[in-house]
Amino acid sequence: MKKLTIVLFATLLLVTGCKSIPKLADGKEAVVSFKDGGISTEELYEELKEKYALSVLINMIDTKILDEKYDTDSDAKNYAKTNVELSQTYYDQYYNQLYSFYEQFISENYGMTTKDELYDYFILRYKRNLAIKDYAKSLITEGDIKDYYDDELIGDIEASHILITAEYNTEDEKEAAEAEALKKAKDVIAQLDAGADFATLAKQYSKDGSASNGGELGRFGHGEMTPEFEKAAYKLEVGKYTKEPVKTQYGYHIILKTKQYEKPEFEDVKDEIIDDIADEMLNSDPTLQVTALEELRKDSGMSIEDSVLNTQYNNYIENLKR
Repeated sequence: MKKLTIVLFATLLLVTGCKSIPKLADGKEAVVSFKDGGISTEELYEELKEKYALSVLINMIDTKILDEKYDTDSDAKNYAKTNVELSQTYYDQYYNQLYSFYEQFISENYGMTTKDELYDYFILRYKRNLAIKDYAKSLITEGDIKDYYDDELIGDIEASHILITAEYNTEDEKEAAEAEALKKAKDVIAQLDAGADFATLAKQYSKDGSASNGGELGRFGHGEMTPEFEKAAYKLEVGKYTKEPVKTQYGYHIILKTKQYEKPEFEDVKDEIIDDIADEMLNSDPTLQVTALEELRKDSGMSIEDSVLNTQYNNYIENLKR
């Protein structure tokens, strides 16, 4: 993409910035002239079209469609600004030895030549994500929403936990440290089985900020805890604790469920359910993202008139769906 941008820019300067455009013997406009012949703008275009044009064209198509469909609001601007800043941070902290300057880094990793181009790209990506999510939502039926509400959704809960972490300094020590942490977590459960007080054990063993408060985590709902923790906590009856340690990225948890709230009214959580179902659909079927953008372009009446680029586009879509 970098090469295409630079060459096209140079070509435009040649064509529009000169009072008279050089001609070849056959009458075609020249990009490069030799003593005998040269390279025409048509030849350059065909070469660029064959090698680089499709990705640029798709971005141009989607930008035109999505700019009409979605406003570039504060959320889009913040998303783009944050990601551009992250790219600068990555370069400054991790990649400045591999690339001579920041523009080289974003050219190699994002296909952009300037920070402004990268910002526009992230605006486009934000709007693509919106379009993909909206497409997934359009496939959800009222029956899907009701089934999710009946079968998946329950009210918020309150819980406490004891977190046992694996302490190690190197990867070689990791396996033994995790085995020791698991053993300690099972020992804590054995103490609970013998009648020990949960809050007391949390203060003694837990490696979490809640330890000083007896492990209390307060009230939380769906999506606020790691999936493994949430699943185990919701399954418990009030007043019961997990009989096996629950492993998450943070370590081994012993969870005590202390309160169960009523399920919210259907209409109050309908939009949240639609979001959750759409996310699950997209996670389970990555090709849905491709289909969403393909349908968006079809709905706009898009027709790629150049036969070579049209073939490239169709092949590109088919490859993404495999």
